[in-house]
Amino acid sequence: MAGLFDPISINSMKLANRFIRSATYDGMAKHGLVTQPQIELYKGLAQGGLGLIVSGLTAVSKDGRLSPFQNYIFNDDHLEGLSRLTQTVHQAGGKVAVQLAHAGRESNPTGGNPPAGPSAQEGGPGYEGSCRALSAEEIADIVQSFGRAAGLAKQAGFDAVQLHAAHAYLLAQFLSPLANRREDEWGGELANRLRLHLEILKALREQLGEEYPLMIKLGVADGAPGGLQLAEGLEAASQLAQAGFDCLEISQGLRGSTWKEMEFRTKLTAERQNYFTDWAAKVKQRVDKPVVMVGGLRDFKAIAKILNQDQVDMAAFCRPLIREPDLVKRWQADVIYKPKCISCNQCLMLLRGGRVLACAQDDPAAREYIKSIKQKEKDADHE
Repeated sequence: MAGLFDPISINSMKLANRFIRSATYDGMAKHGLVTQPQIELYKGLAQGGLGLIVSGLTAVSKDGRLSPFQNYIFNDDHLEGLSRLTQTVHQAGGKVAVQLAHAGRESNPTGGNPPAGPSAQEGGPGYEGSCRALSAEEIADIVQSFGRAAGLAKQAGFDAVQLHAAHAYLLAQFLSPLANRREDEWGGELANRLRLHLEILKALREQLGEEYPLMIKLGVADGAPGGLQLAEGLEAASQLAQAGFDCLEISQGLRGSTWKEMEFRTKLTAERQNYFTDWAAKVKQRVDKPVVMVGGLRDFKAIAKILNQDQVDMAAFCRPLIREPDLVKRWQADVIYKPKCISCNQCLMLLRGGRVLACAQDDPAAREYIKSIKQKEKDADHE
């Protein structure tokens, strides 16, 4: 029986407690480089008592970036800022992992290049855009880009690496039979759709060694009809743990037709909190590595009960920390403390509108911006 404030190890990394700040895009990077506002953001999180901070998704190549305002990690130019970030976290008593990501068909490439995914597609369930199919040569290059990024991450002083394989990005696309319709060795049966994950794992271990903590954020089911089913997602989780990932954070794969059907949910009543916990608990039954639950974690006692029952090993969250980066310390002092986050998702609306990460409830300018967006949507509905 584990407690939230009990220590835990992920491979060689020892953490003071079971709380993780789940990866959160902040929109603060400039030309892919770390900025001072990001340094301050991570400093506050480190001082807030978290066992581990996971960075926002960090692009392993320009063609795989989601946004021009996210961080990059594919050449030496990125090392100075990333090193300052890790040093700041360590000086504040925290630990930090970098999340390595390629957005695939969701990407915003440079130079006018079209986004690419496992298969060519024009719209469809869970996808509103268009993309071309990656060639076998491009897939091999992507594998190497993840390996190169991992080597840079270790050099920059990160305590761990997390591979992003959820939330409709490239690895979730390859795992999903809805997005991956290839007929070569990268598509078809589960073993082929999981091949990219395993090839990247090899590339990561070549750079990191066997004792460096290597995590994965895995979408074990899709939110769109015809997508990845939970049974296959659970089998994928089992195979990835056996192959060498040290820790699994369990989330969703492809998104549904609306944002409410994916990893950001609103109106979190007591019954709707902890909405991916059942999936994480099923993974925990199959693997011998630490399993992290994420998704709508708000109530300390409810989270503690889940850990006490050995359903999962750790708890990850992000939205409450936008408003209260010291939430873990608040809970340490008072376990019945209720977070101020109301799950309004206006922080997400700000990011999608090109603003930086912030809680709209605490920012008058942000609230006015949200009002203007809602008014534009309302006017558009009446046209």
